[in-house]
Amino acid sequence: MLSDVTTPQDLDDRLRESLAALTMPRHRTDPAQPVAEGAALTGAQLLELFDAQITSRQLDLAGRWLRSFGEGYHTISSAGHEGNAAVAAALRPTDPALLHYRSGAFYCVRAAQAAEPPTGSMLLTPDNGPDGTPAHPADPAEPNDAPDPAGSAEQVDPVDPADNASTGRKTDDASTDRAADDEHAGPAVDGAPTDPADSADPVDPAVRAIPAAQVVAGQPATSATSVVAGEPDDSADPAAPAGDEGAGGARLAVVRRPVVSAYTEAARDVLRGMVASREEPTAGGRHKVFGRADLTVVPTTSTVASHLPRAVGMGLAVERLRRLDARGVAAHLDVAPWAPDAIVVCSFGDAAINHADATAAFNTAGWYDHTGLRIPVLFVCEDNGLGGSLRSPQGWVATALRAKPGIRYFAADGADLVATYEVAREAAAWVRRHRRPAVLHLSTVRLLGHVGADAESAYRSAEEIAADLAADPLVATARRLVEAGLAGGAELLDRYDEIGWQIRRLAEQVLDEPKLNSPAEVIAPLAPRRPVRVAQAVADAGARAAGPDAGARLEAFGGKPPELSGPLTLAQSVNAALTDALLAYPQLAVFGQDVAAKGGRYGVTRDLRDRFGPARVFDTLLDETSLLGLGLGAGLAGMLPVPEIQSLAYLHSAEAQVRGEAATMGFLSQGALRNPMVVRVAGLAYQEGFGEEVGDDNSVAVLRDVPGLVIAVPARPDDAAAMLRTCLASAAVDGSVCVFLEPVGLYHARDLYADGDGEWSAGYAEPGAWASGHVPVGRARVYGVGSAEDITIVTFGNGVRMALRAASVLADEGIGTRVVDLRWLAPLPVADLIREAAATGRVLVVDETRRSGGVGEGVIAALVDAGYVGAARRVAAVDCFVPLGPAARQVLISEEAITQGARTLLAR
Repeated sequence: MLSDVTTPQDLDDRLRESLAALTMPRHRTDPAQPVAEGAALTGAQLLELFDAQITSRQLDLAGRWLRSFGEGYHTISSAGHEGNAAVAAALRPTDPALLHYRSGAFYCVRAAQAAEPPTGSMLLTPDNGPDGTPAHPADPAEPNDAPDPAGSAEQVDPVDPADNASTGRKTDDASTDRAADDEHAGPAVDGAPTDPADSADPVDPAVRAIPAAQVVAGQPATSATSVVAGEPDDSADPAAPAGDEGAGGARLAVVRRPVVSAYTEAARDVLRGMVASREEPTAGGRHKVFGRADLTVVPTTSTVASHLPRAVGMGLAVERLRRLDARGVAAHLDVAPWAPDAIVVCSFGDAAINHADATAAFNTAGWYDHTGLRIPVLFVCEDNGLGGSLRSPQGWVATALRAKPGIRYFAADGADLVATYEVAREAAAWVRRHRRPAVLHLSTVRLLGHVGADAESAYRSAEEIAADLAADPLVATARRLVEAGLAGGAELLDRYDEIGWQIRRLAEQVLDEPKLNSPAEVIAPLAPRRPVRVAQAVADAGARAAGPDAGARLEAFGGKPPELSGPLTLAQSVNAALTDALLAYPQLAVFGQDVAAKGGRYGVTRDLRDRFGPARVFDTLLDETSLLGLGLGAGLAGMLPVPEIQSLAYLHSAEAQVRGEAATMGFLSQGALRNPMVVRVAGLAYQEGFGEEVGDDNSVAVLRDVPGLVIAVPARPDDAAAMLRTCLASAAVDGSVCVFLEPVGLYHARDLYADGDGEWSAGYAEPGAWASGHVPVGRARVYGVGSAEDITIVTFGNGVRMALRAASVLADEGIGTRVVDLRWLAPLPVADLIREAAATGRVLVVDETRRSGGVGEGVIAALVDAGYVGAARRVAAVDCFVPLGPAARQVLISEEAITQGARTLLAR
């Protein structure tokens, strides 16, 4: 059978042989009782978790079968990782989960937990009660279990400093509160009292049960049977004495256990993803993911570890919303339906811990924990010892995870479902009570290789592969069931075959489902645009600011609103617009490096913390990946995050968070989930007296390539305020991910043509004029100089100011110019561009980014695509990093270069 590679047939044969070799238990035990003394799981629950494991395994086999004839498009399997079924069972269905791609069993259990329980269902023992008290108190000897310290001057909590005095959750007195709970409790499950109302609420905080068996007294055992106390067992081992007795001497009855319908539906979801069916409920055939909004499972990409920073951000948001909910504030916000004491779970493979994104996430969680800010995240590292073909060094994963400061470490053998459930339950309860991060290190094996085309024989010996097969978690669970007297080997084999038959039947059914068949269908959820609603949101904000919120606005601006402050610079306009935005959107938060106490590197966020407090304007650690991860998590939770990146160059090290995580959320969830965000970035060149490659980065190519991303580049102060209002409204209304790129060289500019002319400053619009001054996404601004009939200069950012100065020189020569400020680099204002190009028939594209990969390439391509037949020319920066000091002038565009380019074009 097995030589140097594990095929699906090998795995199936080996498992079947192992199940068939298991005997029939001589004495049956009552499945309603704990599976072992002191265990939280009952026999019935263990049987149902085994079904989830089987379902996951059969899905893996079905995926390879589909691929064998070209109808399956995803073969990364969960085989060997099925112990994560117990992790799901230890959590609540309302705990948001970000899962890696070996989470088939977890997904099945979560689907069963979230489903409306049928009559006769059972509840798993809650990991804690409604007040957050863990069922299993943490070990008092563990230092991390000490009550959270009262707030002190050193504790800085950017969520709300008022909560620093009670950052931990005080555990209830066992002797008093448990007695009170018991007095009002309903029937006990696993020895723990439960509220009778729990079973009526499909999203109750208590962990939802896996449906229980239905009794069919006297019916012979079939492929889906187990037993309960009280009736004869017709399926008993023939060798056993008549009148087989269970616990307490009760005679046993046959129980028919139908396959949980939620498992079947979950399997259909997964299979639809494998065949790229348009009917797949999460991504609609766009990708195979474990995710569904109604299951509180957030879809993630296959990018290694990129979802971990988002998980930390979600933990931050969960805790912030918990505190707002305690004050009655959250009810007024459009926030995610997460329980106040929800925790975030995030799973990943062992090799992922070495990734920069994972390092950033662990560091951020620990850093915030050290400062006293609580982030309730349970990291789950599923360690099979391999990352692709690379082995994790022996002991490295445990050593690395134990060493993470501020993160509590738990470990379990993923092949032992009962032990895994116990440890996962303890870990979840600890995170839920303390509101602090923890990691569950789950040992697993990897069966069927890394992916379908993986030839394990190239890097693993036959002995290693055989050792993993011998550690198959399904075989381990089956042995546990037999040893506990819950089933016999033949029954479990029948169960395996029955579920396998159902999965194969589902696979055949989904093969005929329609696929996405047009570009419009594929991109529909990518970046919805509802410009009328966005414009209305801006108008509504203005109406509130001029009406009921006028008093609060006047107070926020210290009695002098910006419209009465005279002409403002671009930096001052952005500051005023952020102040108005914090008033207009209660869910908005501004955060980043130095944005609070210092007011930002360039003073753009000055006084915002004083006006709104550290709960809404706060500093973060110096890591752009973590900064964007915080924004992603907060946006998914219903907040409106406005993170600031100090320099465009710094964004590049974290750009994957924008491309792989932020921009894909609507695409992977068909719009059911979104992460609205406005990322403010100080960028582009022309900083006088500073310069150099980092501070003057002039490349935006990596952003323009991100599908659905909105990129705004304001050049003038009045445009800056209006465009920022548009981006915020677009994020709030459409869930847009926006990059608001602020030209550093124009932050404090006031003059245009001559010193002291004040023509580059502008007044701030009063709220009543916001609607009329609204700047829609993708609309340009046009300036006419002279007759405006001879040449069209298309530019943006610093280029606008330089182009207007060049146009003034050309006007003295009798040349009329139209200067088109694109304002939006994505989506480009194509309609405005074509109109203004056709008006003169001569287009000079002035691009301060680089000639290769610069914005100018996109502008020229748009002209060509639209059938423009006039003359066109480019003036662009040299393909070079920006050097320090005067040398920068040698590679950047200048007014003289623009003037000369225009003359050359007109001479044709």
